[in-house]
Amino acid sequence: MESRAQRLIKLANIPARHQDSEFSNYNTGSNNVLAVAKGSTQKWAEQYPLDRTGFLLIGPSGVGKTHLSVAIIKELMKKGVSCLFCDYRDLLKQIQNSYNPSVQTTELELLRPVFKAEVLILDDLGAVKPTQWIWDSVSILLNTRYNDNRTTIVTTNFEDGPAKSTGVSATEAAARKETLGDRIGERMRSRLFEMCRLIQVDGKDYREKFRSAGFR
Repeated sequence: MESRAQRLIKLANIPARHQDSEFSNYNTGSNNVLAVAKGSTQKWAEQYPLDRTGFLLIGPSGVGKTHLSVAIIKELMKKGVSCLFCDYRDLLKQIQNSYNPSVQTTELELLRPVFKAEVLILDDLGAVKPTQWIWDSVSILLNTRYNDNRTTIVTTNFEDGPAKSTGVSATEAAARKETLGDRIGERMRSRLFEMCRLIQVDGKDYREKFRSAGFR
């Protein structure tokens, strides 16, 4: 008979690429930053629900942010906690598609499981060029989960920092890279830090290392 944990894993929408992502196969090598990230998230998952504060995993592409976030929810689902994985870009596309009269799913029906999951992964936040509609969508999602006291785990490739319009000169704004504040808006950046604990995940791109190994 299928266990509750197995049923929850099937319903969690984990991408095929990360079906096998666990703490046990997250390789930190000699990188202390990755070791701290792994240790902090693993300890939190083991102790859940003592602490329901979520995580904001920040770092460049390919360092294992999604791997770690999936490892977290796999530990939680072993305890019977309902979890859901959402790719930020795919979620926005689905919301937009729900406005099409030929699509049977409404926006509310689409977002209900996102709102209700006890623990949600929102992967690759900020990956879509921001518009007012996107800011509004992020606002609804984060505020609803915040008000319902639900745990959210967020990954992003954008460094934390204020929006260009906030305390930054025009010259500085033009010269620097886009920040998380630029991509989701300053109000939602502030809300995110009320909901989540910042975890830096920084190191060499795993995919680049694998590609290099293949040519040896």
